[in-house]
Amino acid sequence: MPRRDDIKKVMIIGSGPIIIGQACEFDYSGTQACKALRGLGYKIVLVNSNPATIMTDPGMADVTYIEPLNLQRMKDIIEKERPDALLPNLGGQTGLNLSSELSRAGVLKQFGVKIIGVDIDAIERGEDRLAFKETMNRLGIETPRSKITFSVEEAEEIAAELGYPVVIRPAYTMGGTGGGLVYNVEELRTIASRGISASLVGQILVEESVLGWEELELEVVRDSKNQMITVCFIENVDAMGVHTGDSP
Repeated sequence: MPRRDDIKKVMIIGSGPIIIGQACEFDYSGTQACKALRGLGYKIVLVNSNPATIMTDPGMADVTYIEPLNLQRMKDIIEKERPDALLPNLGGQTGLNLSSELSRAGVLKQFGVKIIGVDIDAIERGEDRLAFKETMNRLGIETPRSKITFSVEEAEEIAAELGYPVVIRPAYTMGGTGGGLVYNVEELRTIASRGISASLVGQILVEESVLGWEELELEVVRDSKNQMITVCFIENVDAMGVHTGDSP
């Protein structure tokens, strides 16, 4: 990708503390991004709530903020630093969610900050369960039967229609946070309530279970010219329903 001369200062959002679904790979990728972008002559403003990372070491960025990763603090920092661009996809789920919040709140438009590395629209399609389902349907890609809801009561009705067990998937979460596999209405009430609370937009997907299916995973890289390459094809040792982190 050619160097962009319309950008002088780039803000990078770190992933915060290490949790399930957001581990040290984001610190590593963020560190490499800081080095690469500074090597191209860009000024780097780094924001991370976790000081125990390599990317927050002195010299990695031109300016480093150890601050809570929330809308108000990000707005304050953007107002002070006036970055030309925001690079959100090195901060895991935290960076993506925060970038979406900044966009919806009008902060990016207010201070003229461009999003680079990923489109806000792409984040919405990937993280919003309804938008993702609609995208898959439009492309003719089959997915398990499912419905979107914002309430526990409606989740009960959907589960009764699909038949147990079902999977609860909150929007805008990572690593299964707030969701789970439920076998009866009592479990559904607990997990659906938890999922709605965990979701950034209070949305959950109630989906038929594919427990026991063979799990295949493909990693595909695509550029702006729609050129694609499959860099990895994995057959998981365990069947669907077992988290890869728990596999032997």
